[in-house]
Amino acid sequence: MDSPVQIPFKSFIQLKVGDATPIYLQIIFEFIKAIQLGLLPEGTKLPGTRILCKLLAVNRNTLIKAFQDLEAQGFIEIRPNQGTFILSDQKRNQSKRGISKPEKTAKAPIENFSFKSSSVLENPEEWSDLPLQFNDGLPDIRLIHTDILARLYVSKLKRQKIRQPWEQIQTQSHQHFKKQFFNFLNLTRGLRISESNLLTTSSHEVSLFLVTKLLISEGDQVIVGAPGYYLSNMTLTDSGAKIIPVAVDEEGLDLASLKKICETQKIRMVYLTSVYHYPTTISLSAKRRMEILELANQYGFVIVEDDYDFDFHLDSNPILPLAAIDSNHRVVYLGSFARSLPAGFGYGFITAPAAFIKELEKHQRILEPGIDVIKEQVLTDWIQDGEVHRLSKKNKVIYRERRDEFVRLLTEKLSGRIKFSIPVRGLAIWVEWLDHFNLIRMQKKCAEDGLFLPKTILYQTKSVTATRLGFGSMNLKEMENAINILAKCLKRLINDPLEGEKITLTA
Repeated sequence: MDSPVQIPFKSFIQLKVGDATPIYLQIIFEFIKAIQLGLLPEGTKLPGTRILCKLLAVNRNTLIKAFQDLEAQGFIEIRPNQGTFILSDQKRNQSKRGISKPEKTAKAPIENFSFKSSSVLENPEEWSDLPLQFNDGLPDIRLIHTDILARLYVSKLKRQKIRQPWEQIQTQSHQHFKKQFFNFLNLTRGLRISESNLLTTSSHEVSLFLVTKLLISEGDQVIVGAPGYYLSNMTLTDSGAKIIPVAVDEEGLDLASLKKICETQKIRMVYLTSVYHYPTTISLSAKRRMEILELANQYGFVIVEDDYDFDFHLDSNPILPLAAIDSNHRVVYLGSFARSLPAGFGYGFITAPAAFIKELEKHQRILEPGIDVIKEQVLTDWIQDGEVHRLSKKNKVIYRERRDEFVRLLTEKLSGRIKFSIPVRGLAIWVEWLDHFNLIRMQKKCAEDGLFLPKTILYQTKSVTATRLGFGSMNLKEMENAINILAKCLKRLINDPLEGEKITLTA
């Protein structure tokens, strides 16, 4: 397109001043949407940044930062002395250094029918074949006892004799599993539930999807912590919720701000990671735990408490969930079980009032009609025999050692450059950087030295530059090498004025 200035940018680049989302992120999202919708086709040359700043009424540094991120994601290409150009889907999918290249596929035929398309649910996750990789707190698959599980599974399969109708076997096996499981939850989490208060699902993500399907209608207002969990925010937004972010401080969710919102608006739900906030790892203080239950009762909202990382409590005296002290039955509690087992053996679960669970079961029968009887029997034996507790205790020792070594290395190698708190739970540490630099540039520098930092662990706003660094999947040598690379790349960014320049964001 020869005259890029003539493109009606203001008709499809809609920026909301005063919105909770920073302007530079709004620019990124709006340009991606325009590219996906075909409003900016391949090869389109964009106006210069000064011209585009006048058209969109934004600060030039803000626009430059947005374009840097768009280029890093492969949506645009900045050619020296030529300009900025929109890339095609094919070019956009080509990998950068350290990001794996997808296999070529046959060209899809043109669709002959219409269907709903969601830009909200675009997969933000990346993967790489670099030798060292940080994640947001995943366990080490090398510690999984796959041999024991395989023997148990095969043994159960061989002993299975079909003497009853299969539906009856499924029902009996599932009821036995649920009995063991709700007793396990009562014992480990201080709950007071029965079988009628429990629904088990194939995964944590399915649990959240089912809960939002029943609770959220189009336009319902939902409070989430800021910063928050990108996957849960995607699920909530796709369900039709209007997300209202509330800041998280050193005591957890800011309840004074929450109360002000409740006084003027009808809040349907508060989505909360109360015990171990994602991504900051902060626990909601004891005082605020009681206050938010009172607010829920006073203003009539539902608390969806997501306890995604209970399996990895590394110190004594685990913090119990809100669901354990909820006397007014306003908490829907969901979480995961057996995250230290292979993915196929893990479970998601929901605890809630019996009537809500009964309604959830109707939808689950459509979404997950089958039950893996053998898997449930294996896990039932693991719970009954105490193997789950033994495995948890063994892994706790390993992961506590890794956490302590990770803390030591961070303190030694990055002293004066970062601040962080030592988490009592989970397999990640929230690290805030004290220097001003662009995290996307840090990502590129680290990739050059063999360390992969996925974008999902990078957090950069006007006031915060932080990363959520998962240590659980690394052994001691790997984490030492990874932090050495971080320290080396940080030094290069800070010492190079061009690399380390401060980016000014416009609210």
